[in-house]
Amino acid sequence: MKKAIIIASLLISSAATTFAQTWSVDKAHSRVGFNFTHLQIAQLGGTFNSIDGKLTSAKPDFSDASVEFSADINSISTGSEQRDNHLKTADFFDAEKFPKLTFKSTSWKKVADKKYKVTGDLTMHGVTKPVTLDVVLGGVGTHPQTKKPIAGFKITGTINRKDFGVSPATPSIMVSDDVNLDAATEFSKD
Repeated sequence: MKKAIIIASLLISSAATTFAQTWSVDKAHSRVGFNFTHLQIAQLGGTFNSIDGKLTSAKPDFSDASVEFSADINSISTGSEQRDNHLKTADFFDAEKFPKLTFKSTSWKKVADKKYKVTGDLTMHGVTKPVTLDVVLGGVGTHPQTKKPIAGFKITGTINRKDFGVSPATPSIMVSDDVNLDAATEFSKD
């Protein structure tokens, strides 16, 4: 009996792995952005223009998904070349020493219809910390040209820049400690 239970467990585990589907981020139709408060009065923000990511899920509602994501710090764009260059220096991101920002999920939970909480390890500026983000499934469909299944997600959350050692000497009155993350991503099934 015990042997039958072990075999059944292995088959179920194997079946779940077999049916897992991998989705790749469509870089041309995705945006990963952030915003912060400057001088306690103005919202400023930017994007990372070079990103990569994979999502894996066996269930059509993505309730068992896992995701890995990266952004090239040197691709930061805020609409000001001078600010972009400053953000890449050791004063902030230190892109020469820490060229990538990465996120790897450790938990993905469905909390309502099309709404999820994803927790994972965010690595930025050489520091890895757990963060929890809100995810909303925008929809699924078929791309009219490639005929591949596609899915869109909106991701939001807030992190504290000082938790990651990003410009800890810069006072909060100049640049807010809290940084809001705001991403709109489109994935295509591989």
